[in-house]
Amino acid sequence: MKTSQMASTALCTAATVVLSQLAVPLPGAGAPLSLSLGAVFLCGAVLPWRSAALSQALYLLLGAAGLPVFANFSGGLGRLAGPTGGFLVAYPVMAFLLAWIPQKLGRKTPRTLAAAAVPALAACYVFGAGWYMLTAQVGLAAALTAMVLPFVAVDAAKAAVFLTAGLAVDKALQKARLRAG
Repeated sequence: MKTSQMASTALCTAATVVLSQLAVPLPGAGAPLSLSLGAVFLCGAVLPWRSAALSQALYLLLGAAGLPVFANFSGGLGRLAGPTGGFLVAYPVMAFLLAWIPQKLGRKTPRTLAAAAVPALAACYVFGAGWYMLTAQVGLAAALTAMVLPFVAVDAAKAAVFLTAGLAVDKALQKARLRAG
């Protein structure tokens, strides 16, 4: 891996740490509303698929090691094993899909990134709701009500904003010749 790839991967990991701290509790939901998914969208839009997935895997490793990188300055294996751990574990999968699908469709455009956002969010909800069902010992309806439905509209808005920003950053990097086009 080139130094520039390592640096951009590390910057995306850092962006996820920072944006994860911008979190507020959502009444009636089982998880806080944070901008961590925004960072995942941004990383997927800017990085190649290996680096995108790696940036999120590094984020999880930092948190698993106990560093307070998850929402509300939390960390540790208990957080990953807890009711919202499935959402966190989905981040590398999401980042991979967000970067890989546009690559397979030709190049990163608003249309290909939107096409990638749908399966990426689906993976997030499947991992997250599934893990919540196991850890909280609730049924599908309760998991969807607490962990998915309150977030769908906001997550779609995050996808639109952060994928658009990521596309602009990617184009600027290409123009500055810091990334191959």
